[in-house]
Amino acid sequence: MALSIEQAVAKVPFLASAKDIKVAPLTGGITNLNYKIDADGRSYVIRMAGEGTELLGIKRDVEHAANKAAGLLGVAPEVAYFIEPEGYLVTRFVKGKHIPPAELAKDDNLRRVARKLRVFHRNCPTLAGEFNVFRRVEMLTKVSKSNNSKFPFDFDWVMQKANEVETALKRDPYTPTPCHDDLLNLNWMDEDSPGDIGEIRLLDWEYAGMGDIFFDLANFSHHHRLNDEQVHVFLGEYFGEVTPRHFARLKLMWPMSELHESMWGTTQTGISKLDEDFQGYADLWFGRIRQSATDYRWESWLKQF
Repeated sequence: MALSIEQAVAKVPFLASAKDIKVAPLTGGITNLNYKIDADGRSYVIRMAGEGTELLGIKRDVEHAANKAAGLLGVAPEVAYFIEPEGYLVTRFVKGKHIPPAELAKDDNLRRVARKLRVFHRNCPTLAGEFNVFRRVEMLTKVSKSNNSKFPFDFDWVMQKANEVETALKRDPYTPTPCHDDLLNLNWMDEDSPGDIGEIRLLDWEYAGMGDIFFDLANFSHHHRLNDEQVHVFLGEYFGEVTPRHFARLKLMWPMSELHESMWGTTQTGISKLDEDFQGYADLWFGRIRQSATDYRWESWLKQF
């Protein structure tokens, strides 16, 4: 059963005992509720899991483990407490600013992002959850159908394209690696650091799991509408070089990540009680898949594997 913010605060020992405490809601989230807590001169964020989010395949214990590891690695705000059994996270509040997509897509920032992702991918301990985009799409499709969600007229064609990608990539299987899997723009912040260059921080680890690093790389790339030159800068910083296979794998994962966004929106139309245009969100991303999966280089990318 969901807690009120007052009940959540009462379950955190250092907040419950604070002499001076202020609570204010934070905007920007859709499926969760976030609050800033100022307590005895320190600031935190309580992330309260949204109702029904388990139907989206979210595991709060995995989110906690990923966020904790990322905090220790300097990638994410540090975890201060985990409220159980509700699965609510308490993290350090990051004083900073969001970086607009066009700004984050500049070469210097692409290199900063690539380095942060590489640090997490290479150093996070194994997570007790999987993120395989093909299996997740199957799961979300099943949940959507059971809740009478609307599918696009060409869904069979979309799934044919997904099958083409999965078949090609099976010829070069990925090594399951800890991944974030939700690298939209609002999850990146530039932390203020008086008199110095601040660190870029990555928020919202609820979809984290063991997956393909190219899903993360493609997910960031399509959310920030990177052009081919920017993709080369991004991959070059991450790997130290850009091979034709690197480029092809990212470009094939790109529409698979868009498919995941589409099916997230489709599923939400059936299960969410929030007043959000989830159908419009799904339609937007299905439209983008049609563009990505009809690129004139599609067949040549498939043949790289």
